[in-house]
Amino acid sequence: MGDLKRAVLFTNEYPPNIYGGAGVHVEYLSKSLAKLIDVEVRAFGDQDEEHGNLRVRGYQGWDVLEEGTDPRFKGALNAMSRNLRMAKDPLNAQVVHAHTWYADMAAFYAKTLWKVPMVASIHSLEPLRPWKEEQLGNAYHMSSWMERTGLENSDAIIAVSQGTRQDVLDNFDIPEERIHVIHNGIDLAEYVKATDKSALEKYGVDPDRPYVLFVGRIARQKGIIHLVEAIPQIDPELQVVLLAGQPDTAEIGQEMNEKVAEAARQRDGIIWIDKMVSRDEAIQFYSHADVFCCPSVYEPFGIINLEAMACETAVVASAIGGIPEVVVPEETGLLIDLELKPGTFEPVDPAGYANALADGVNRLARDPELRAKMGKAGRKRVEDHFSWDAIAERTVNLYRSLVE
Repeated sequence: MGDLKRAVLFTNEYPPNIYGGAGVHVEYLSKSLAKLIDVEVRAFGDQDEEHGNLRVRGYQGWDVLEEGTDPRFKGALNAMSRNLRMAKDPLNAQVVHAHTWYADMAAFYAKTLWKVPMVASIHSLEPLRPWKEEQLGNAYHMSSWMERTGLENSDAIIAVSQGTRQDVLDNFDIPEERIHVIHNGIDLAEYVKATDKSALEKYGVDPDRPYVLFVGRIARQKGIIHLVEAIPQIDPELQVVLLAGQPDTAEIGQEMNEKVAEAARQRDGIIWIDKMVSRDEAIQFYSHADVFCCPSVYEPFGIINLEAMACETAVVASAIGGIPEVVVPEETGLLIDLELKPGTFEPVDPAGYANALADGVNRLARDPELRAKMGKAGRKRVEDHFSWDAIAERTVNLYRSLVE
């Protein structure tokens, strides 16, 4: 097949359309890969850009597929139509690389049509998100089929953590030797402790009062409801700042509204910002938080913890998924044990978990010396292990092993 010169990445999210960690991953990975090889990104959207070795093309779905069907099916059908459009265009590349179930079939079709090896990165897995059935109905089974077909026909799988690697082995028929662990990364120049506090004032946060911070979607897997239930046990001197928008379903959005209102009746200082703030604003929030809390019940990697650590903020996080590969307990933060009911992502003891989160937050909030020490150690760990350039180099080496 010859030397590696060019790769095509298939993805749902790409700037300006980013709403989760997978989109952040593809954005930064593609830029770092473009320092080493030519890269084309085919994404959901209307992008049409070229930046040196990086070409970005957006694709729309077929509107006819959404006419007259169950509204819950539209997302999966739309994704399938975009996958076909992305795959049918001529492919001048030696390898294709899929990101999330939304684009797995695009890479599989391209592999089949253009006879090139396929890589798939695992950012999350449909079998481990059963609550999506309440959101998508039977379309959840379609998205699961798309994911399984793409992954089991890949020439190589990239798992973003050792925990995710084990999840792949447990849920798919994929030979162990095809699964490679390459962690997520972070832009060390962009995510730096900020001095500016204008974003705090803009959104009604008292810059002179300490706060605990949450960043993420309103989703079952993010565990935000458990953190909200912990608020009455959190030191009342702390503000609770929730950068939380985009509820997965109307039901969890309503539950979030009710839980926050209930907590607000018991104490003040709860600031819920229910929108996606800009990256610069998020960095300000990370930088000035006394504690960052990640209460996820499912988290293959947890890039938000890297972002907080890069901004020198101590972390309190659940000890699940890939999080223990990022947060070093008693060194860069605290890990909270979480036991889930078998076959679910429901804590065995929800009240106990909420109390443990509050205890961890309170311990760090009351110990400024420990917080500062953890913040410095977190920044060093990010610098030593999670630069995007190092991750891009490992990814290119995997591409080359398939091409050669």
